[in-house]
Amino acid sequence: MAPSLDYLASSLLCAEENDSIYYDDDDDDFDMLLDHPNYQNINQNQRFINHPETEQCVIDFPLRSDECLDLLIEKECEQFVDFFDYLNKLKNGNLDLVARQDAVNWITKVHAHFNFGPLSAYLSVNYLDRFLAVYELPDKAWMMQLLAVACLSLAAKMEETDVPLILDLQMGGSRFVFEAKTIQKMEMLVLTTLKWRMQAVTPFSFIDNFLEKVKDGQPTSKSKILRSTQLILCLMKGMEFLKFRPSEIAAAVAIYVVGSTQFSSLFLHVNKERVLECVELLKELSGGCTMSLMSEMASNAPTFTNATSSSDTPRPWTTSEVCSTSHLDKKNIGYK
Repeated sequence: MAPSLDYLASSLLCAEENDSIYYDDDDDDFDMLLDHPNYQNINQNQRFINHPETEQCVIDFPLRSDECLDLLIEKECEQFVDFFDYLNKLKNGNLDLVARQDAVNWITKVHAHFNFGPLSAYLSVNYLDRFLAVYELPDKAWMMQLLAVACLSLAAKMEETDVPLILDLQMGGSRFVFEAKTIQKMEMLVLTTLKWRMQAVTPFSFIDNFLEKVKDGQPTSKSKILRSTQLILCLMKGMEFLKFRPSEIAAAVAIYVVGSTQFSSLFLHVNKERVLECVELLKELSGGCTMSLMSEMASNAPTFTNATSSSDTPRPWTTSEVCSTSHLDKKNIGYK
């Protein structure tokens, strides 16, 4: 008998270990990063094919089995642990909620400008939130912007086939412009802090299966998939949804988009009360959320101007400037 899809997929996975990555021992910056104490998701830029008989569009890869979904949920539980304290810090003002919102808005604007896939946007914000949940940034105005650039750059490298140069990513009304080497060092700090676990579980890991379950196995139309994608991208921006796991968000979005009351099969995988709570919150926010997202996607983001072409354009900060004692708390950031 031929091996199952899940078996084939699992056979391609390997464990992620920090010691499997080569580092240059002569680079003190990287040595410091490795010594710092604060130190998977399939490409789902989904493609669709038309069913000539039903005039519907369906995802062109097999859906996951229930066993595979359970493994993803187990993995998301490991990823979700730190978010409770993180959410409380945002609510209590111990973390700057406005700075996070500005960073997410900037990521969304640049994402739309380069026409990246939806998973790139979600991963960017996922990396940012997971990093902030376990790492205390120095209280500098430019640090959150540097983190946002690094997270978007990493997500684009993970998911996009055409990745812009790092300097070209710095547009969309950036207050600060950083040298490429500076951003690369911040990328390394993010990678090591997240323990190189960049294949995060997201609502996109579940949404295709959950839409199928809510529709009792019927093909999902392209319009419903598009609507689901829009909602997921909207919800990642709000603090209110940080308390929900990716599977719970996906289940709530599937129920809301399909509008069905027959969704008991979903609760084999997720908590019913939490999903219904998420559905109610989604009903309150979805209208304005979608309009806001569509407005951002339709707007023309400003283009990046070479720093040497105008005295009004900020000069890229060099690594030495960013890492100097006048700008950076070395103990917190982990650079020499």
